[in-house]
Amino acid sequence: MRNILNWQVFLLAFSTLFIAEMGDKTQLAVFSLVADSKAPVAVFFGASTALIVVTLIGVLFGGLVTKVIPVHFLKLGSGILFMGIGFYTLWEAFTTIMTK
Repeated sequence: MRNILNWQVFLLAFSTLFIAEMGDKTQLAVFSLVADSKAPVAVFFGASTALIVVTLIGVLFGGLVTKVIPVHFLKLGSGILFMGIGFYTLWEAFTTIMTK
């Protein structure tokens, strides 16, 4: 019987997203929603569904894009984009500090 799930890819995706999402604005928003609503189960299912839908969009879009653009160009573009966002964030932080 063919192995339906590639466990190595599954664990890589899980660990990467788990580490990336830990302590980010999404988790802080969930903390706030639970504190305000006092409905942790509803927040859990709502947030989980939202993350599933966002991930589904990423998977579908990624599948389409990789048919048109080679993966190495996507990795290069992603790296440049992340670096650009990082430099922009640093620039904003330094200019804020300097103007105070």
